[in-house]
Amino acid sequence: MSQQLPFRFGSEVYTWFMSNSGQTHQGRLGHMIEVIAKAGFTGIQPIFTWMGDLQDPDKLEAKLKEQGIELAALALALDWNEAEETEREREVADHAIRVAQRFPGAVLNTVQIPTGRHNIEERQKRLVNIVNTVSRRAAEKGVPCSYHPNSPHSSIIRTEEDYKIVLEGLDASVTGWTPDVGHIINGGMDPLAKMKEYQSLINHVHYKDWDGNPEFTLMGKGKVDLLGVTQWLKDINYKGWIICEDEGEEALSEPDFVTLHDGKWIQEDLIPALK
Repeated sequence: MSQQLPFRFGSEVYTWFMSNSGQTHQGRLGHMIEVIAKAGFTGIQPIFTWMGDLQDPDKLEAKLKEQGIELAALALALDWNEAEETEREREVADHAIRVAQRFPGAVLNTVQIPTGRHNIEERQKRLVNIVNTVSRRAAEKGVPCSYHPNSPHSSIIRTEEDYKIVLEGLDASVTGWTPDVGHIINGGMDPLAKMKEYQSLINHVHYKDWDGNPEFTLMGKGKVDLLGVTQWLKDINYKGWIICEDEGEEALSEPDFVTLHDGKWIQEDLIPALK
């Protein structure tokens, strides 16, 4: 899919997770890998706590090789609301790091599960501290890390002010930033302008589209300048992954269709339009 481009395109599995908070497609990561490969993507980003028996790195490696795609990243989504990691959070994070070690180059993509904007200043400080702590442990094991802000109204990393506090608090020696263009615009910012502002932190990228009615839409149908962002990433010779995490409403009932649509749209519309 990404011949002659410095970056590669992959797909997240959140498209399937959207239905019934993950219950509808629980244990179907093998199927998701097959659909993502069929769509023409060359990488996948699973949600670490939602991998079923493919959390076993031997089984995961075998399935990925069967379909000819790579583990681009693991999404590590936890609450991280205390002053430090809870015992369980640390156990889960360390397990994810061990799995990622089996796949050199795979990014540990940290994301906080939104639980409200109460006590926001203290909780932002706690989050930065925990993300940096997890990233340092991962870096010691040779696993690259990237932090992924999100934009629900209950997220503490939603607005421009939030981004400044959290992104500038990251330990850039061990933690990069994953700009998610849909979440950035949903938080009232211009995705490309924000990416240019914090370009030095970018080591992983997420794509989704947005129309504000109320939020996300099928890729290529919304208001995000995906061509402009992609052209810029090409111009700066960005060499990481671009991961599609489509949250259009169609994903609730037809996640396979959405994933296949995204792969086709990237191949037939986005890439040919690049200069």
